Amino acid sequence: MPQEHAGSPDPWTAVGPELAPGSRQPVKLPPPVFLRLLFLMLAALLAYHFTHLGTHRGMQTAAAVPGAPGPAGSALVKNGYRIVPLESFSLEARVLGTQRYRFDRESDLAPVDVALGWGQMANPAVSQKVSVSQSNRWYYWRASELPIPKREIETHSANMHMIPGTPEIEDKLKSLRGGDAVRVSGYLVEAQAPDGWRWRSSLSREDTGTGACELVWVERLEVQ
Repeated sequence: MPQEHAGSPDPWTAVGPELAPGSRQPVKLPPPVFLRLLFLMLAALLAYHFTHLGTHRGMQTAAAVPGAPGPAGSALVKNGYRIVPLESFSLEARVLGTQRYRFDRESDLAPVDVALGWGQMANPAVSQKVSVSQSNRWYYWRASELPIPKREIETHSANMHMIPGTPEIEDKLKSLRGGDAVRVSGYLVEAQAPDGWRWRSSLSREDTGTGACELVWVERLEVQ
């Protein structure tokens, strides 16, 4: 949430023991022009961030996972990890972006993250006005002008960590491109490792921030 900071009555007060000749009082120096410009640029960037930069939806780490999972079916196994289905999952959506991962632990399971939009966010007339980027298992969006209310963008798009159920599905995931219309089905899951590490999916499409991403065991993927 944007934070408002009370400004100092004199933000340019000199700091340090700079003294005028023959004086024991600190000298107040006028700020250089470039510092004034830098201050104005930072203020403008912060204003833009809090009005047009979307809340990122990132992964939930093992340390943040509360309680035990509630299985929705038989556990699966992939690369030494136990995959516990939490609930069935099916979604028709438009691909907003994809990002491949190779070197983090999560890539043992999910080599591809797919940012998806549904509802109004699946409408190209809307989604093309929203810029999406992905990094470090998070996704970010921004728009110079909001094509739909901000809350609707937040609740109708998500970054999903995709665990392919077969090598063929993995190839399909890696071939996805922004703008593709897809139908995905499988399970929202929790991944568990013998050393206690866990990675748990969100079970809501309306949350934002840390832990809001879906971890999806993909059993079927259709590109329409």
